[in-house]
Amino acid sequence: MKALQIAASGMAAQQMRVDVVSHNLANMSTTGYNARRAEFADLHYVQMARPGTVSSESGTMLPTGLQLGMGVRATSVAQMLEQGTLTATGGDLDLAIEGRGWLEVTLPSGLSAYTRDGGLKRSADGQIVTSDGHPVAPGLTIPADARSLSINAAGEVWAYFSDRVAPEQLGQLNLVGFTNERGLEATGSNLYLETAASGPAIAGNPGEDGLGTLRQGYLEDSSVDAVREVTELIKAQRGYELNAKVITAADQMLGATTQVR
Repeated sequence: MKALQIAASGMAAQQMRVDVVSHNLANMSTTGYNARRAEFADLHYVQMARPGTVSSESGTMLPTGLQLGMGVRATSVAQMLEQGTLTATGGDLDLAIEGRGWLEVTLPSGLSAYTRDGGLKRSADGQIVTSDGHPVAPGLTIPADARSLSINAAGEVWAYFSDRVAPEQLGQLNLVGFTNERGLEATGSNLYLETAASGPAIAGNPGEDGLGTLRQGYLEDSSVDAVREVTELIKAQRGYELNAKVITAADQMLGATTQVR
């Protein structure tokens, strides 16, 4: 009775699907969050009669054979790389990325991490950092007497002062691209790490080499579609219930077998 194991794998798959949906819904308000999607593949097959097997002396072959599948398995939880809606905040250090690209930040270990969360802050020494205090590359520092900041689409940072008319350019923020953005490793806190699957980070100026541009005073909302996620939740629930019914039916069949006299 292989139906028990097959249905159990189906229930486990639908449970993972629900876990992914719940994670998406929990991050509906997370800045720069990309929705995830659980992906599955069928398990190996028991070849009881292979297609093309000769079935007679005249050389007749089986057109389809007899292949019994053993269930389903999870293959990946992929990011759905979609541009989130841009919401105006008016903050000097609020940046939204329009298009491809990631901001590079430096972790305490010295490693680089990457994020699309543009809700940046100013540290006690004037450095531009993330909400968790990680410096944003290339490590720009805002003078203490700066009255306001201006960041253009190309990432150039300008400071304005009360005692002078002309602004001072502090530097330029970079964006980073990857050959396979879905291969980045999510570590939490809106941060991602480079992996062998993502390929090396390719730094460039905003608006060049296929990278997006920056928009000051905006933040990128989560790309989670609540209607789509609720629909996925209902489908996963129905799939779970159907697999549970298969287990119930298989159990009843086994019970009938043990009662044969």
